[in-house]
Amino acid sequence: MSLAAEDAPVSGKSVGTVSIAILVATGLGAAITLAFPRLLPATEVETFLAFWGLLMGLGSALNPLEQEVSRLSALARGEGRPTSGAALQTAAVAGGLIILVSVLVLLPPVTNRLVGGHGELVLIAVVGGLAFTAQYCVRGLLVGQDRIRLYGGIIVTEALIRLVLIGVVVLAGLTGMVWLAVAVALGSFAWLAFAVTSARLVDWRGGWQPWRAVAGRIVILMISAGLTACVITGYPVLVKLLASSGESTAVGALFSALTLARLPLLLFSPVQAMAVPAVVRLSHSEDGRRQLRALLVKIVLGALGLALVGAALGGLIGPWILSVIYPNLAPVAGWAVAGLVWSSVLMAAVLLFAAVMVANTRVDHVLITWGVVVAVSALLLLFAPGDTVFRAVLGLAVAPTAGLGVAVALVLRRR
Repeated sequence: MSLAAEDAPVSGKSVGTVSIAILVATGLGAAITLAFPRLLPATEVETFLAFWGLLMGLGSALNPLEQEVSRLSALARGEGRPTSGAALQTAAVAGGLIILVSVLVLLPPVTNRLVGGHGELVLIAVVGGLAFTAQYCVRGLLVGQDRIRLYGGIIVTEALIRLVLIGVVVLAGLTGMVWLAVAVALGSFAWLAFAVTSARLVDWRGGWQPWRAVAGRIVILMISAGLTACVITGYPVLVKLLASSGESTAVGALFSALTLARLPLLLFSPVQAMAVPAVVRLSHSEDGRRQLRALLVKIVLGALGLALVGAALGGLIGPWILSVIYPNLAPVAGWAVAGLVWSSVLMAAVLLFAAVMVANTRVDHVLITWGVVVAVSALLLLFAPGDTVFRAVLGLAVAPTAGLGVAVALVLRRR
């Protein structure tokens, strides 16, 4: 029996287990994001969500670490040996990159721009980001060695720790952004509960590779992920750096709505994971390539149609839904909600096309696509007319539209 045949059933179970874990974690994450506006004054919500965006942005930038470690771990599993020391080298390089980014973020002008006089929030985010390095390395080891239940466990544990500690902070009567930030950042240390098991999966003495080769791979992957993070989890940070002009109440309300709207994108991890092998299989024959092309065209048309319908519904009932969820925040206009929905739907389509590019081993196309999305967002935040809210929503809506156009051209041009 072939390896593919042996792994196929396991793969199906794995996707189901991980999907359930992500659904649970997303539900817990929604509860967490709903708690912030209720626990903080409206004037502090924008600042705290900038901290949240920075922490989650650092985590998103480390997604390639998990992918590369899982590749090394899966290769080792197929050969019946522990994961090579190259996994530890990869984590070390990724951690070094996070430290470099952290040094830039900790510079007083950047810190003041992000969180005003609350530099301690940036420091907490940096510590959490460094902890994410170990967390994603552990996750890569577990999923690559097919320890799927443990992998799902660490995903749920991370969100659960945050929710429980926020509850402890509230019950203890501790107030202010700092205690909430500590509770949130400690979720990045969920890996400690899985450290012993993960350590047994690694060959601590063998399989080391030249540092230059290791660094080259992870740097390219993390640049792409960093661009992705800028426009998904880290968009509030981008707005704070490029467009914020003191409209804290209105911008804070928009950030709360954006954080909620971005949560479904977390569900795309298993979708992307399933898309890559499917694309590879279809690409082996001319008939398969025709089927894939037709499928991708349908996905684009479906995404545009869904975005239009979602934007229309969001514009009509979105403000009311947000007023129920966030009663203490400033109202968000219907047109802004429509832009958020349009953005999230098309961003999901871009993520799916990025998975197709990865399957085609065109990492350069992934970089080009996300580079366009970030560049368009930045240009609109800097130079578009109107207030901060208008520019932020305009960037959210236009950037993924442009990115999807570029992605479609790059992917379909090859076929």
